Amino acid sequence: MEKTPVFKRILVKLSGEALMGEDSYGINRATISRIVSEIKEVVDLGVQVAVVIGGGNIFRGVAPAAAGMDRATADYMGMLATVMNSLALQDAFRHIGVSSRVQSALTIEQVAEPYIRGKAIRHLEEGKVVIFAAGTGNPFFTTDTAAALRGMEMNVDIVLKATKVDGVYTDDPKKNPDAVRYQKLTFDEAINKNLKVMDATAFTLCRDQNLQINVFSIFKAGGLKRVVTGEDEGTVVHG
Repeated sequence: MEKTPVFKRILVKLSGEALMGEDSYGINRATISRIVSEIKEVVDLGVQVAVVIGGGNIFRGVAPAAAGMDRATADYMGMLATVMNSLALQDAFRHIGVSSRVQSALTIEQVAEPYIRGKAIRHLEEGKVVIFAAGTGNPFFTTDTAAALRGMEMNVDIVLKATKVDGVYTDDPKKNPDAVRYQKLTFDEAINKNLKVMDATAFTLCRDQNLQINVFSIFKAGGLKRVVTGEDEGTVVHG
């Protein structure tokens, strides 16, 4: 019997690096196909899904040139990289029959809708996946912060931080075989233990609004679905 979801509306935060697969930069076609298939599984359960994506996979290719660059300029370049990733995601969704919309915090009308809160909520209610591009539209803010911000604006039940590791651990599990995964953490515990769940601004926003975060692995088959159906997957950070 199909398990029922415990969340009605979620926001998935994908890093740009997640799209690289085993490549050193860029978008790996097989990897992006696998990621959208994982998201389709929860869309098929009737869950409303918003996505915020980073741009590290593309920006990595220009990072050496950006070393001496003005920070604001480099940040705007990073935002444009997230627009490229968002279009790639939208195309991958189209290939598997999932309806999606890209909304950009920077105005690029030829390729994406401008970010309009009411319109984004309507898309979600209609069952479309909404992909938020260009972060917050402001330099000096990360896409983690954009995820927290859009999560609150969309009134989501939880922010799901998709990573390469299946949760938050007591130590680096790659280096320390005795590292243990936290099943649940409070926001204060995560701060006191200096656990890098999200960047400080994003984390503080979630804590202040009591918006739960779940850190899970997008590369673990069925992981996203298990999170959404309330199984013990990843690490839940709560108030």
